Amino acid sequence: MRSRTYQTSYAGLVALASQRATWWWAAAGLVLLALAPAWFGSHGLNLLTTIFVVSIGVLGLNLLSGVAGQISLGHAGFLLIGAYAQAIFTTDYGVPTLLAIPLAGAVAALASLIVGVPSLRLKGLYLAITTLAFTFIVRHVVLFAEGITRGSAGMPVDALTVFGFSFKSDQRFYYAALALLVLFVFITLNLMRTRIGRAWLALRDHDIAARAMGIDLIRYKLLAFMVSAFYTGVAGALVALQTRFVNVDTFSVLISIEALAMVIVGGMGRIHGAILGAALILLLPELLTLGFNAAGDSFKTLMADRIYEVKGLMYGVVILLFLRLEPEGLAGIWRKAKRFWVQWPLSQ
Repeated sequence: MRSRTYQTSYAGLVALASQRATWWWAAAGLVLLALAPAWFGSHGLNLLTTIFVVSIGVLGLNLLSGVAGQISLGHAGFLLIGAYAQAIFTTDYGVPTLLAIPLAGAVAALASLIVGVPSLRLKGLYLAITTLAFTFIVRHVVLFAEGITRGSAGMPVDALTVFGFSFKSDQRFYYAALALLVLFVFITLNLMRTRIGRAWLALRDHDIAARAMGIDLIRYKLLAFMVSAFYTGVAGALVALQTRFVNVDTFSVLISIEALAMVIVGGMGRIHGAILGAALILLLPELLTLGFNAAGDSFKTLMADRIYEVKGLMYGVVILLFLRLEPEGLAGIWRKAKRFWVQWPLSQ
């Protein structure tokens, strides 16, 4: 029976996975996701695609808030910047849609310096309020810059095309979103093994001790903001490609709160926790709909008339339950379940 994992080399300590079985489970999961279009209809496929796209942005927020310890409520602004950058590059300047995706992320990363530099000496609630103000600023800039962004009318977005092959259909875009999510998961896993990832962890746990160890706090804080904004900008570009239209009303401040809720519910600082948290929060309205439909007509009427109130209420209940009963989130539940079965029948 395997009770613990011990490593005898530095290569083992920095390996992406300590056990070969992890790769087999990951491969099996990818095979199931690749076969999902054969099982789900249009609605289910769009929901899965949304989970993939949102997970990329939540991975970025998790790097900033869960790993580096910098609380942000401004990621709706970065998502908005990425979406409009994708639309402007492709519609007005004829940039290839695939090339426009990283460019949109780069624009969001540069924009993060606007909030990152003034926030270098801020922590906790003050930093959160500053980033929240950034979201309001971005929304108003988009509305005022009508010559570039079309203001409140919004902008159309060209479909994703790679070497002449169009990803306009739901099924094709599903595979594109899945491929990009896998790519960003690998990037994040490798990033956490580098000096940058270890510096972010030290910054989160004790910034004074990190500075005493020679870690440049200013550099790594700005780097955390830029990397996180790049992830979110790419997610915003994918949102634009999925909906084929961008409008400032789509990117409300509530998105920032929902993204932070996904990080908390999934597990702060955990890569797989960010994906699990995004999946749970996005699937919550579907689960509520199924539950109310099974409960009877009165509950169905309540769901139809008070959908946003019930949705907000359930978000709060879920967050409170996780903070009280399982602070490590879904990642902690997964770790405990895995430990139980690994140590069975001697589990306690």
